[in-house]
Amino acid sequence: MAIYKATIGMEIHCELKTNSKMFSVVTNGLGDEGTPNSSIDTVTTAQPGSLPVPNEKAIRYVQMAGLALECEIARVSKFDRKHYFYPDLPKGYQISQYDQPLCGKGFVMVDGENIGITRIHMEEDTGKNTHLDGSTFVDLNRAGVPLMELVSEPDLTTGAQARAFCQKLQQTFRYLGISDADIEKGQMRCEVNLSLYEEGDDPLSGTKVEVKNIGSFRSVERAANYEIARQTEILEEGGTIMQETRGWDDDAGKTVSQRSKENANDYRYFPEPDIPPMTFSDDYIDNLKRALPELPDAKAARFEQEYGIRAENAQVILSDQLMATYFEQTASELADKKASGEMSGDTTKAINLAANYLVSEVQKHLTAAHMTIDKVKMTAENFAEVISMTIDGTINSSATQALIEEMVFKGGDPSHIAEKKDLIQENDTGALEAIVDEVLAANEASVADYKAGKENAIKYLMGQTMKLSGGKANPQAVMELLKEKLS
Repeated sequence: MAIYKATIGMEIHCELKTNSKMFSVVTNGLGDEGTPNSSIDTVTTAQPGSLPVPNEKAIRYVQMAGLALECEIARVSKFDRKHYFYPDLPKGYQISQYDQPLCGKGFVMVDGENIGITRIHMEEDTGKNTHLDGSTFVDLNRAGVPLMELVSEPDLTTGAQARAFCQKLQQTFRYLGISDADIEKGQMRCEVNLSLYEEGDDPLSGTKVEVKNIGSFRSVERAANYEIARQTEILEEGGTIMQETRGWDDDAGKTVSQRSKENANDYRYFPEPDIPPMTFSDDYIDNLKRALPELPDAKAARFEQEYGIRAENAQVILSDQLMATYFEQTASELADKKASGEMSGDTTKAINLAANYLVSEVQKHLTAAHMTIDKVKMTAENFAEVISMTIDGTINSSATQALIEEMVFKGGDPSHIAEKKDLIQENDTGALEAIVDEVLAANEASVADYKAGKENAIKYLMGQTMKLSGGKANPQAVMELLKEKLS
């Protein structure tokens, strides 16, 4: 039986968060204005005599994306007219780019593998059609919103890889500050282009199917996997794959046919006569490069080198730019506490502990409450104090978790809260010794088991000591006392 493999390329559209639209001065509300047709003007509605004026910031944003993705930046570029006729496109054409895009070949690293970028170009978004009771209503608020389109090389092979590719792009766009790239709000749209080929054949020999209407990263993976299964079944039964555009039905978990796939000549591209070609100097490009922020991969390498945190923790923290900033603020606070003598513990260990609690406890509460890190009541300074109290043995891990839960939602001073809730750890050797002696006297069988070589017995004795102390005993000190008395 033939073995079929997938060739996957992606088309990514991303709305850019500029102040005004792509070719007019009207406010860019990304189509979320609430009141239909409230952000429109003569350019948006294609009134006779109105002329488009390119948005300089939007063009710069696309070039920043290109530089971040190692693309070739065109020194000469132009706009073109792409013709098609829908009610949400008043002009009867879309101003886009065809043969001279702003950005050429590049790549993005996904899970250690370079995925090629074919091009990134600039265009304008279309309006939105709403179909209701046999009528169609057109809202042009989104029409003219700056829209960046990125086309990948057909280097992806699985649904999981396609999903990771899209997530990496979203992360990059957010770090650049050019878009929020919220896929659920339609600010980022991911289209899967997928074909199958028989093992041993040319990977590009299959018939390409495009899948649209994908509303989440999870659905990118599901849609790709569904198409792989659907096309495999057709080929195994001796059928032929039809080149077409299909839509993703998330509820049904399958793709449905929409229309035959268009080719470039269907759009009758020609140069936009109302906008002259654009030229960009080497100095202009060099200035853009210098203005780029630290990007996720570089920040991940620095986090591992500068702070010594584990790669897995670094990736989780860096997935959210706000969390990365929060972590760095916490690390800085911990370094200051060590320098001032407020913290006796090792700085690197404290920062690693902060990373662990941020990824586990803090993230757990954020996920449950559908919150982002900028909405928590616990400041980075107070979080650093919690970590400092933990590393110095003032509170134990259970108390740390209780403090974090309280402070994420209510804030406050960690020391005061710990005292109020009686969370301060018992470190007095005399008090701990009295508790340990009481536990040993009450559990002679476990003492005998440990002395007979059953080392797990000490864990039971440890648990009993913590229970008797109300969870306040210093676990490390308790373990040392138990070993000493049982030796």
